[in-house]
Amino acid sequence: MITSIVLIRTSTDRIPEIARQIAELDGVSEVYSVTGAHDLIAIVRVARHDDLAEVIPGRISKVPGVESTETHIAFRAYSQHDLEAAFAIGLDS
Repeated sequence: MITSIVLIRTSTDRIPEIARQIAELDGVSEVYSVTGAHDLIAIVRVARHDDLAEVIPGRISKVPGVESTETHIAFRAYSQHDLEAAFAIGLDS
């Protein structure tokens, strides 16, 4: 599974509507409304790198009100669950 983080700038008067539209797209697992230079952050999860082109420029960028996107592809994921499992290796409960 390939995960990418997509930073999105939108029309500021339509952020909630745009976020809902993006969240409904295939390949988009989550959308966050955020502070800072971008209005939304979308998490995109796909099976192949080629699928990113279909989801991001092919779907997200075409949602009315999306002004620009910046995509970051994740190399590796770390989570609290992963850290707890790593620290528990070799320990007897």
